[in-house]
Amino acid sequence: MTDEIKRSVTIAGHRTSISLERPFWDLLKELACSEKTSVNDLVRRIDAERGGKGTLSAAVRLYVLEGMRRRSDGSCTT
Repeated sequence: MTDEIKRSVTIAGHRTSISLERPFWDLLKELACSEKTSVNDLVRRIDAERGGKGTLSAAVRLYVLEGMRRRSDGSCTT
């Protein structure tokens, strides 16, 4: 089982903590780099796009999942 890692980010001038498993943090960093932005700025954008629905951690996980799907060439389908 993978332990969650808690990190702080600043959203709208307030510090908040997000707990994610290491693979999600690693992929979030990769996505931020590929989008030429910081992890903090990417998390702010994810937060704004979720419209207050669900938790921020869940929104980040879903964003990472979708980002990995976009990277996939779609050759494997079930």
